[in-house]
Amino acid sequence: MRVPRLVGLMAVDARVSAEARGVLLASPDRPDLQLAVVDYVVRQYPAPGVEVPRGAVVTVWFDFGEGEGGGGVREPRPSRPPHGGLRRELDEPGGHSYAACVGFSPP
Repeated sequence: MRVPRLVGLMAVDARVSAEARGVLLASPDRPDLQLAVVDYVVRQYPAPGVEVPRGAVVTVWFDFGEGEGGGGVREPRPSRPPHGGLRRELDEPGGHSYAACVGFSPP
C-alpha cells in the first residue's frame, strides 16, 4: 500500500486518512496525538506515495523544527501609510493654496 499525503491536513483528518489506508501515525512533537484535532501536519515521513506494508508507521510533525521556517510572530500592522514623504497639496480655507501663499508657481 502507498503512504497517503498527510501534509496540510488537520490532525483529525490525518488520522482518518491514515486509518483508511491501513497505516499508523506517530508524532514526536505531539505525544497526545489521539487528542490533537485542529493542528495541521507540516511534515511527514515516509513521503506520500512510498510503498509500505500494511500497519507501517508514518511519522508526522505539527510544528516546524528549529530553523525550518514557520510563520514567526504576527504583529498587527497600521493600516495607514508611513509618516513622511510627499503629501498632497491641500487648499487652505478661503480658497488659497499653500503653494500660492509662498509664491510657488509651476513651470
